Amino acid sequence: MSGASDPIRIFIGYDPREAVAFHVLSHSIQRRASVPVSITPLMLSQLDGLMWRSRHKLQSTDFSFSRFLTPYLSGYSGWSLFMDCDMLVLDDIADLWALRDDAYAVQVVKHEHMPPEATKFLHQPQTAYEKKNWSSVMLFNNAECAALTPDYVNSASGLELHRFHWLAGDHLIGDLPHRWNHLVDYDPEVPVSEVSNLHFTTGGPYFDEYRNCGYAEEWFAERDRMLHAGVQEGPALKLVSRRATI
Repeated sequence: MSGASDPIRIFIGYDPREAVAFHVLSHSIQRRASVPVSITPLMLSQLDGLMWRSRHKLQSTDFSFSRFLTPYLSGYSGWSLFMDCDMLVLDDIADLWALRDDAYAVQVVKHEHMPPEATKFLHQPQTAYEKKNWSSVMLFNNAECAALTPDYVNSASGLELHRFHWLAGDHLIGDLPHRWNHLVDYDPEVPVSEVSNLHFTTGGPYFDEYRNCGYAEEWFAERDRMLHAGVQEGPALKLVSRRATI
């Protein structure tokens, strides 16, 4: 297990069509974290020589497969966290990090999710399969995931990867509390106090078509905080203009 003083290693899937989602998620993590975190975007432009497989017709994001390089990029040591970019963290990420259990190779929220629609954001194909959305938040015990080499990640089928066929058995997949991967507009809506991580899996409010989706207000509020420049005085924000000092 990583040392207590090491930053939490977080890898976030990156797709240029959802760039704002990556940055708002990163801000939501940083703003609430009680310990240092290190966030790495999984950008295909930065993975030259590591991702060479052709894009599959059912692949809806750039990081559909690159997520499984997380253990390799971590040197197969310690622990790392992968997250899809279409999320919003509402709690201290250290609380999720504290759930690491060396009895498992990977820990996930074990959804029973079978989406009925045929398409999702930007008319991308929606697919249904066993363990759907389990791989959208993964706590990796990296040394136990040595099967996830670049060669394997580039050659295995999507179902082999997302259904965790690279493990010796499902007994190596541990549970995470559901609150850490709440599927917006699929799971019953609950107060935000009962959710730690919102997952806009069908489409986030940054797309016009989903602007009024569940919990959109929370996402826009986080975006506005990210865009703020100035100092805070009590409950109000006082903007500081540099122009007056030039």
